[in-house]
Amino acid sequence: MGIQSRRDRDRAERHRLIIDTARNLAETDGWDAVTVRKLADRIEYSQPVLYSHFAGKRAIVTAVALDGITELAESLHRARTAAPDESTALAAVARAYTDFAAENPALYDAMFVLPTDLTFGDGAPEPLRNAFAELATTFAPFATTTDVETLTETIWSTLHGLVTLERNNRLRPGHREQRLAILQTWLEGK
Repeated sequence: MGIQSRRDRDRAERHRLIIDTARNLAETDGWDAVTVRKLADRIEYSQPVLYSHFAGKRAIVTAVALDGITELAESLHRARTAAPDESTALAAVARAYTDFAAENPALYDAMFVLPTDLTFGDGAPEPLRNAFAELATTFAPFATTTDVETLTETIWSTLHGLVTLERNNRLRPGHREQRLAILQTWLEGK
């Protein structure tokens, strides 16, 4: 039992090391730089060892994405629960989402841009359901003419569009707060 426990711990640590190294490499050099060969060199294990953990790059991106989605859910939760009222929570969550994306571009790409093995909607993994629930809880008070999930998907799409356009220099710089204020005003029906 002791030897097996040690092997399991070593395997879990190696698994975590692969994910963390991929994420760090992507944040510094971009996802194109993340290859199984480069990861193997960085963590000083052979490529077959990496393949014993992940089927390939897409599976690694998926693991990084799940970590990021967990972090995003936590950030959204902190923003929502620290707000004194629904309107302030709406603004805080929208800001937390856009700030998270701006501060973690490669991680955000893994989460919502690059191909992954993640299932969205029905059958989504728990971290994704948790992040969606934080958004839905925030937007629920404003769902007066539609169901909460559809409203959440629409506002999430809007936030994603704002993030993506801003990151790719398709929007005027320095106007994020104004855009978020317009979104809030629209949701509040004012």
